[in-house]
Amino acid sequence: MVTINQTALTDFLSAKDDTPIVMLNLLRFEPDGGRQRHFEYLEMAAPILARFGAKILFRGDGLPLLTDGEVKMWDAVLLVQYPSRSAFMAMVDDPDYQVAFQVGKSALVDIVLQPLKQTEVPG
Repeated sequence: MVTINQTALTDFLSAKDDTPIVMLNLLRFEPDGGRQRHFEYLEMAAPILARFGAKILFRGDGLPLLTDGEVKMWDAVLLVQYPSRSAFMAMVDDPDYQVAFQVGKSALVDIVLQPLKQTEVPG
């Protein structure tokens, strides 16, 4: 089930940092047609992302895990770059995106959304 933590979202959006972000999406699909609905979502979302200056940097299917422990296998990973936090929020609030989001949400059993900020590697 796709549930947004409103406190975390508010904290994320209230930061005075308007540099580009990359959103890591870890996806687990519904067994009954979830992967196909995800592709439908991507087709619907592509022009909307472009309108807000966002772009998909990477989309890939998960392969067998190489680590032990309390880890989950994810069906797919998506990395989406947004020009800013405010662009991300404007897109999420867009009525056309809300229609696409319902299709995307119907594709998923579970999702993790992790915003990432680029940092330089020391050295």
